[in-house]
Amino acid sequence: MPDPKLLTISGSLRKGAYNRMLLNEAVRAFGPADVTEADLHLPLYDGDLEEAEGVPDAVHTLADQIKAADAVIIASPEYNKGITGALKNALDWVSRVEGMPFKGKPTVVMSANAGRTGGETGQFMLLSCLVPLQAEVLTGPMLCVAAAHNEFGEDGQLTNDLYVKALQTRMRALHDRLS
Repeated sequence: MPDPKLLTISGSLRKGAYNRMLLNEAVRAFGPADVTEADLHLPLYDGDLEEAEGVPDAVHTLADQIKAADAVIIASPEYNKGITGALKNALDWVSRVEGMPFKGKPTVVMSANAGRTGGETGQFMLLSCLVPLQAEVLTGPMLCVAAAHNEFGEDGQLTNDLYVKALQTRMRALHDRLS
């Protein structure tokens, strides 16, 4: 049986983002997989642009990646008590693509944040945004890495055993869901 296809989505555009590190750790905990990293460098959603030019090619690429994936893993920081603009914009654009790419797609949500709650409020907002897209969000204890700047080593790996175990538990559940 071929390795499962995972799509990782970081709500942060920064290359050295803690959420990218968290996604790398998630993939490592998941085990063998064919992994694609989504690119959220998309134009801002604009109904006039959509009407004049249609849905941009970059959005179709993202929607196709979601459709092709066996599962999606999203890690996103919380910006000002909410979802990041880049991630919200991507979800808004994807919602405009025919075929509902997220419908029934096993999806895991997590966050790493500088603050003491680890992005919990942003996760709640993200979960709300995934409802109309009909993603199959795997339930379980939230994984919110607080004070992320203290939780990753120079190698980009999580150093806190509690977070490592929580991540392993989430990835084992996703792996079992795909088996």
